[in-house]
Amino acid sequence: QVQLVESGGGLVQAGGSLRLSCAASGRTFSRYDMGWFRQAPGKEREFVGAISWSGSTILYADSVKGRFTISRDNGKNTVYLQMSSLQPEDTAVYYCAANDRRPGLSGREYDYWGQGTQVTVSS
Repeated sequence: QVQLVESGGGLVQAGGSLRLSCAASGRTFSRYDMGWFRQAPGKEREFVGAISWSGSTILYADSVKGRFTISRDNGKNTVYLQMSSLQPEDTAVYYCAANDRRPGLSGREYDYWGQGTQVTVSS
């Protein structure tokens, strides 16, 4: 089992940047594929990106491709989401998630979730 804690959210102006972190407990973090999702008020949760346990596979939603970068440090049990050129439509609660099968695109594929961190982008 793994527990996830996101941090790094906040308020930023359009065009700005933020880096989210997701710290995982447990000594088997390196076995888990990790995903980032977000949910805006009144909207369904949507896939942002995912990274395989080794970092060799990284996937992005079209809406963030070229602006967001996912990375991980297995030695620190942490996965990151570097967000640049932020826009108001990126405003949402961002969640990280983990599974030990594959870096999937659907939230249903993930077994463990963090509590989320709020990102607000002002225009």
